[in-house]
Amino acid sequence: METQGSATVQGRRWSWGGLASGIVCLVLLLGGVAVQSAAAGGATDAMRSTIDETLKIIQDKDLKQPSRAEERRRKLEQVVGDRFDYQEMSRRALGAPWNTLSDKDKEEFVALFRNLLITSYADKIETYSGEGVQYLNERTEKEYAEVRTKVLTGKVEIPLDYRMLNKGADWRVYDVVVDGVSLVNNYRGQFSKILRSSSFADLMEQLRKKTVKHNAS
Repeated sequence: METQGSATVQGRRWSWGGLASGIVCLVLLLGGVAVQSAAAGGATDAMRSTIDETLKIIQDKDLKQPSRAEERRRKLEQVVGDRFDYQEMSRRALGAPWNTLSDKDKEEFVALFRNLLITSYADKIETYSGEGVQYLNERTEKEYAEVRTKVLTGKVEIPLDYRMLNKGADWRVYDVVVDGVSLVNNYRGQFSKILRSSSFADLMEQLRKKTVKHNAS
């Protein structure tokens, strides 16, 4: 079990994911004011459709009413969830141990990992406003694609790439690379470190505590 000191270190290890997943969703907002577009492909078009849906919710004056805050967040989570493949992200983030899990454990891990990502970006997506996003290009190989973008915010430009997988004729995001750093690989490093020093049960307990903490706030 982790000591209080190591728990503090663990909190810092989670922080990168909060920053990266926050940026992921900021791009959904910024995409509506793109300043330049690359030649559109299937994956790029898929991202654009998600961006359009997100903007409709963000700009809906009725949904901005305090009494509809929960409904607004649910709608945003639904739109993002329809594009982001949380199960694929979970499988890749956990790595080899995924194959040893029961269906029940996989289901719970996906739910907890999804919650970890959502709690990192939920507030940011509702409050952020920025200058724009530049679509650079799209690279496709068989069922895989990467949509390369650049977030423009003030004088800062942040390279951000969406890695996508074609499932049932629909493009789903399975990883996001922020300034050259993979969101999935970063979490895999964190999870692997916990599993080397502890157990899968302990990892799950840490994720459950984060969920409880968020729900209580």
